[in-house]
Amino acid sequence: MAETASSPPKTGLLQVPQLLSRPHSSELEFDSGINTSAAWTVSLTNPHDSPRLSLNGAGASSSAGTEPKPTPEEDTTESVYEEGSFDAEEARPARALYSFQGKAEFRELTQVEAGDELEIVREDVGEGWSLARLRDTGEEVGGSETGLIPRSYYIFTADFVYSEGLEVPPQHTRGRSRREASTGSITPRGGSPVRETEARPIVPQTTGEWFPSFRRSLLGGKSLNRFSSFVTSGAEEFVLQGTSEDTSASHPPRLPSDLDEDDVKRESVLGHMVEAERHFVEAGPSWRTKVPAFRVLVHSPSKRTSTITGAYTMYTVTTAFGALSHSRTSSGSSDPDTDADADADAEPPSPMRITVHRRFSHFVALHTALTRLLPGIALPPLPEKQYAGRFSDDFVEARRGDLERYINRVARHPIARYAEVLTFFLGCESDTEWKKKLPYYLSLPPKGPSFFANVYHPAFNVDSDEASEAIDRFVNHTRAVGKGVQGLRNIFGKVREARVEMSKAERLLSYSILSTITAKPLAQAPTTGLSEEEEEEGQNTATHGHVNQDGAWCWREGCDTCLKLTKAMQKTSETLQIVADLYDDHARRTQLATHEAFKSVAHPTTLYAPVVDTHRSTLSRYHDSIREGREDEEMAARCETVLNTTMAEMDTYHTQKVEDFQELAKEHLDGEIALYEQQILSRLRTARKAFDEPQYEELGRGPRQPSIYERELEHPRLNPAPLSQPCPHVFDSAPMRPVSVAIQEGVGMLLGAPGRASVFGKFW
Repeated sequence: MAETASSPPKTGLLQVPQLLSRPHSSELEFDSGINTSAAWTVSLTNPHDSPRLSLNGAGASSSAGTEPKPTPEEDTTESVYEEGSFDAEEARPARALYSFQGKAEFRELTQVEAGDELEIVREDVGEGWSLARLRDTGEEVGGSETGLIPRSYYIFTADFVYSEGLEVPPQHTRGRSRREASTGSITPRGGSPVRETEARPIVPQTTGEWFPSFRRSLLGGKSLNRFSSFVTSGAEEFVLQGTSEDTSASHPPRLPSDLDEDDVKRESVLGHMVEAERHFVEAGPSWRTKVPAFRVLVHSPSKRTSTITGAYTMYTVTTAFGALSHSRTSSGSSDPDTDADADADAEPPSPMRITVHRRFSHFVALHTALTRLLPGIALPPLPEKQYAGRFSDDFVEARRGDLERYINRVARHPIARYAEVLTFFLGCESDTEWKKKLPYYLSLPPKGPSFFANVYHPAFNVDSDEASEAIDRFVNHTRAVGKGVQGLRNIFGKVREARVEMSKAERLLSYSILSTITAKPLAQAPTTGLSEEEEEEGQNTATHGHVNQDGAWCWREGCDTCLKLTKAMQKTSETLQIVADLYDDHARRTQLATHEAFKSVAHPTTLYAPVVDTHRSTLSRYHDSIREGREDEEMAARCETVLNTTMAEMDTYHTQKVEDFQELAKEHLDGEIALYEQQILSRLRTARKAFDEPQYEELGRGPRQPSIYERELEHPRLNPAPLSQPCPHVFDSAPMRPVSVAIQEGVGMLLGAPGRASVFGKFW
């Protein structure tokens, strides 16, 4: 009983079943009677399988006579029963906790006020509904009404005992107005309308929770931590106060008259600029994609010098859009056959490309503008700024890759993809126009609560219990993914080192073969198995007898057989040198790019920490808004909007995680296949054919020419340069202390003993 009584009356976060049978009605509202039909069809059964009549009073007059035939819209398992059978069942007294206005066409109680006496015929008839009878108050004639009522809207009174000294007001009604049912599939969440409520009696309560009461009374419902993402993103202000902007205008504003031709072209993609600020959440919840995906390339870095800012690196940014099918139009032809022939003969359109030039500070400006424009999404972090060695080739290439991964992750996001500032960043080719409009985008104030006010989503798109469970699983999953990716990054570094060691081993094998067939000693070569006398004798012995005059590995002069063998083994040695170079280059270039790409999937917990904080804080405000005695449906509706936003972000991470790891696996496998199949195996096969006819026979013609690697036997290349490591991720742990830690320790030293923590340290 306690569980039923404590269940909230809020229905804004109910999960809609997918398959429900409903009675036919031509004027049904969007959210009315969703679960009632299913409750009737599956639960109203009689032990004797005798038919019953409709449960409302209007249907009682038609009980005498024939049984009604089920309509095609109704489930065939539904049957009607005799009204008298309900009287035979034992009913339990109850009292309505909240006002309920049901729909007669769905056999609900049509008019129930808070405090009305009920008789519960059946407590559970399925889908969270109960079968109840409204007791006759004597004011109406026609008998009591029987119908469905939610289980959380009443409480049983049979187990209660009268308490002396407790005075109950004679008429205890709730002044809270029920929210009107939505008539559309998309629900805008704007400002809160002004509601006039009746004065309700003050009933003292003891909830046992002092902090929520403290927050509501002294802080006005605001969070104590003013630096949390829930506060800085504007979600708290939106949940508590809504927004003053009118987001439900039926007609968009007209285009300004001072727009130039480029602005009109940009706005023709999405309509007016206001449309780019409206975001839609679909069932899932997931973001609705407005524009198709596109690819951005950052390439051709070049060093430039300015008299004002000094030297800097300029990057070429090329955006490749897919070919548009409507870009091919007939020139004034109205004949369909002629148009079809022309389209068939025309060549397929090539993808559109736009190339601009941007420096690192421009990327910083873009990130700043996106952070203010889209406070509710998880934007990827920019690479850190570096001052020393920023013009070295290795750093410039690493920075180019980081910027390309950053801009592509922004362009992949279904919301940030059509942001106006991103379109301006990728499409403004004029330096004069860039310098003119960039300060405008940087001067725009943060969106704050207006971002959430422009989020549109279906009603009942999330469930509070599901949202609470989903965020816990999401946090655990991202934490495990981050830990696993850190392990992959470390192991992949060892794989690259193993490739370098493999290169060193292949090179040493090549030197050993060449030293064997030329009788030239190899410096730093191990001589395991030889005694000291044999080793000294081999070093002091001349090459006479080891090779003949033709350079063949034989003591006989004019031996064609050994000459062919020597040339074939020399070709094998040279091939192994090439293989060693391929291994070294693969570790330093191809695998380095893959190693750098692992940063794009690293630290998901830190990246989505603001989303998690906003989600959990919103859930807390939602539970406060449906707390018994303090219900606020408008606040709960705004909480639903924020939850749709955060859960859509979690869905975006799920989609991008699948794409990222697929791309990483394919990139690594393609690199390995290209290394072995297209490079190493082809050269090994060529060296192998040297031992077969007719290539082997041709090796006997002419003396052997010295190998280019013989000069390296005295100083072999067995100490390669250290591997270049990826630039650290912005979220990687660094030896430098965070600013907050430094300030905390500084304040502690000023206000407390140097070795003792200050009391102010608890506030950081």
